[in-house]
Order: sequence, then structure tokens, then C-alpha cells
Amino acid sequence: MVRPGLIVGPHDPTYRFTYWVDRLARGGDVVAPEPRGSHVQLIDVRDLADWILRSIEEKLQGTFNAVGPREPLSMEELLEGIRVAAGGEVRLHWLDADLLQERGLEPWSTLPLWLPDPAWSGHSEVANARAVSKGLTFRPLEETVRDTLAWIRSGAPLFVDRGHPKPGLDPELERELLAA
Repeated sequence: MVRPGLIVGPHDPTYRFTYWVDRLARGGDVVAPEPRGSHVQLIDVRDLADWILRSIEEKLQGTFNAVGPREPLSMEELLEGIRVAAGGEVRLHWLDADLLQERGLEPWSTLPLWLPDPAWSGHSEVANARAVSKGLTFRPLEETVRDTLAWIRSGAPLFVDRGHPKPGLDPELERELLAA
């Protein structure tokens, strides 16, 4: 039984991780949500698929948390990693979680991957040691960002509407927040 975390990479129709790649690649002033030290877990779909296929071939049995990366990743490390890999001229402006919520921003949807409520911290602190001990590996974040950005620039549809609004911060609201 495989329990993956947030699955990311090229062709991801949810626009959660993709939002950040797309937004930081455009450059400029970007709202970044506090707390910057909160953990983020994700796994490139290609790493997950490769490991699942190997596990099937090896007849691996048990329950495994297929989350990454191998070492804990903070929101700040994630956004800085995306910023560097995407190559945009970006200035991250870290805004207080209470301010963002007062302005109507919703965790996980308005700002994807953002979970400021400590009650949700376990969502991004799932142990992966058992899966890693059985061969789960993770490509560098830079590779996932680069390949996701290439997919974005290919002109492919970036979001599949399944009855939920497209994740991400409205550009006008972002300008208002930055002006304040």
C-alpha cells in the first residue's frame, strides 16, 4: 500500500506546485506566506512511478509513505529553490499568516502548499524512512522545477476544473497585498 503525499511535476492538472513554478518564473514581487519555516512535502510523479514499478517487480509488501524530499523542506527553501531553478527575477515578500487570512486568503487553495494552522503541521511531516529504506529516491527539486516549467511553456492546459476554483493568488489581490 502506497500513501503518496502531494504529487508534482510536469502534467500535474491540480496547479498546486505548478502555481509556484509559474508565478516565480514570471518574476517580480511575489507574496510569500509565513510561516516560512513550515514544512512542505511533495514527490515528483516520475520518482513515485519508478519506485512503485520497482516495488511491484520486487513483490514488496507493506504500507509505505511515499513522500519527499528525503530531508525536511521548509516553505522558504521550496520557494527559494523554485526561484533559482525558474530563473525569474523575483523578490519574495514574506507576509504574516494572520494578515493573509484577514484579507480572505485560504490556506492550500489561494496560496497552494500553505498550511499556517499548527493543527495541520502533521500533513507535511510524514515519515518516509520505510519507503526510502526500500529504494524510494528523489530527484533534485531543480529538475522537477525545470521540467514543470518546460511543460508550462509548452502551452499545455495547466488546470483541470473538477468543480474547484483554480489554486493561486489573483494578480490584482497580490498587487494590493504588496502595496499594503
